[in-house]
Amino acid sequence: MDALLEQIWSPLEAVAVVLAVLYLVLLIRENILAWVCGGVSSAIYVYVMIDARLYMESALYLIYFVMAVYGFWVWYRGRTPERELPVTVWPLAVHIWAIAVIVALSFISGNLLDQFTDAEFPYVDSLTTWSAIWATFLVARKVLENWWYWLAIDIASIFIYWSRDLELTALLFVVYVIMIPFGLISWTRSYREASA
Repeated sequence: MDALLEQIWSPLEAVAVVLAVLYLVLLIRENILAWVCGGVSSAIYVYVMIDARLYMESALYLIYFVMAVYGFWVWYRGRTPERELPVTVWPLAVHIWAIAVIVALSFISGNLLDQFTDAEFPYVDSLTTWSAIWATFLVARKVLENWWYWLAIDIASIFIYWSRDLELTALLFVVYVIMIPFGLISWTRSYREASA
């Protein structure tokens, strides 16, 4: 049965990776179809992460799926015939508060996972999960600072996925790290144009 699951998961992981790359490319271009690709990729990753015993990551991908629906809805409602939903910037105080909450939640969930499950990397897994939930919300609201969160999250995720033999997914996050500056530049340009 395990051999059969490995044969099934590898192609599923590959499909999820391709859709995830397409999600980021479309996101950089501020294309609403990014949310469709992200939603399907996330649905596949729920199962992949359960198999890898990364339970917080599995829960995260379930939340990503819900956020894909939310993001599509927000971007669709926020556009007008003349323009797409504009990129915004949030105050530093909001980010400081959010990071404090993320650290507290990560400690609590990491401790629970460490004590009551066979989870791998419970504290790092928790930190990347709670951070990613916040960062995904920022993406859905088109907040420019989301790219900085993703840079830190994706670097940590490379280590997690590689150590759990999810090499394709680890490679996906290497590609994400490489693509993040393009997103940051593109969204900064869009923000400045909308502000002008």
